[in-house]
Amino acid sequence: MQSDHGSDSKETGTVLVVEDSRALRGLLASYLNDWYGLAVVGVGSLAETEAQLAGCPERFFCAVLDLNLPDAPNGGVVDLVRSHGIPAIVLTGFVDPALRETMLAKQVLDYFIKRDLGDIEQVARTIGRLWRNRQIKVIVVDDSRSFRGYLQGLLESYRYRILAAGNGHEALGLLAEHPDTSLVITDVNMPEMGGLELIEHIRRQYRREDLAVIGMSDASKPGLSALLLKTGANDFIAKPFQVEELLCRVNQNTDMMGYVRQLREAATCDFLTGLLNRRQLLELGEKLYANARRGHFLLGLGMVDADYFKRINDRFGHLVGDEALKAIAATLNKALRASDIIGRYGGEEFVCLTVLQAETDAERVFERVCAAVAKIGLSAGGQPVPLTVSIGFTTDLGNSLKQMIEQADSAVYRAKAEGRNRALRWSLQSSAG
Repeated sequence: MQSDHGSDSKETGTVLVVEDSRALRGLLASYLNDWYGLAVVGVGSLAETEAQLAGCPERFFCAVLDLNLPDAPNGGVVDLVRSHGIPAIVLTGFVDPALRETMLAKQVLDYFIKRDLGDIEQVARTIGRLWRNRQIKVIVVDDSRSFRGYLQGLLESYRYRILAAGNGHEALGLLAEHPDTSLVITDVNMPEMGGLELIEHIRRQYRREDLAVIGMSDASKPGLSALLLKTGANDFIAKPFQVEELLCRVNQNTDMMGYVRQLREAATCDFLTGLLNRRQLLELGEKLYANARRGHFLLGLGMVDADYFKRINDRFGHLVGDEALKAIAATLNKALRASDIIGRYGGEEFVCLTVLQAETDAERVFERVCAAVAKIGLSAGGQPVPLTVSIGFTTDLGNSLKQMIEQADSAVYRAKAEGRNRALRWSLQSSAG
């Protein structure tokens, strides 16, 4: 059994904000739009909320609700919004134990006291988390169907993409289908394969910083939490648990996975274009080259060089030059396959390595790339920015990856000399000439 509510095609990045203070609505809308690109529909009363929900309530992926409105002083707006299945965050002027229990009973996601700008910022960041959670996969593993469903519904309200399994074997099957999973939450005692054995299997494939695991079991069993951590779990939570504690632990672990991925991207990707940086390009390229040398497949390498790039910078400015490089990078990603290796080699130069079915495919591939760049249609200040590339490519493995790059670079010079905006194959004769 699995669920994928985070990919609901009807869902858009629109937040319903119900707050009688126009200034507060405007401030929150500004944060959400500037930081996350989210749209806000703001209203100030229960009646206006009813009107918004009467049309198309599924367009709202979450709502921020003032607990005390002029026409609903006792939280009536919360019941209304939750009846439409919209996750809700509550704003209140105070909080006490009784109010907290009431909010939890209404299954609100969180509640914030309206004290200063810092609280409103925190509301915006919480909504940003919900929006990001739509891309985060979590596998819930428990042999109790009812508890599994409870946990699944709880995490889905926080917009996590939930996959559910009844034992360790099922969980490993889901993990094989979804290797981009960020977190596994597993019970310890299950038939066929229990939690400890599942964690052992997971750690043979994934390090702690690649996939987080939270172990879950009865708190009365002494030493179990330490055993889970030593087996490879990142965290432990005892049953029964407070909902807020579970969500804090889930958020902390998925945040950590996100931080690790960001650090890896920073180390391997070009900061401007998002393509591989030169170091990672060459590292992955060497592995591809080694397989090509063993005869596993044919390899084509293209050097892509932006034409008249200095003129673009001089005429339109360096910021437009940056946009030109990003547009070229996006076009390379679109024109080539996901399995191809594409990186920024330096300045306005890019290198593409592609696996070929036949040697003659290289010309077709790189001519397609060249034509795609010429169709970009970049403009600045209402003026068209002429954008083309010269491409040199080779299928000759030579003696090394470095030599392939040199061959492609040599063909780029010839493409420039012959008029630019073209893709030319390297050949020994033309190089000698």
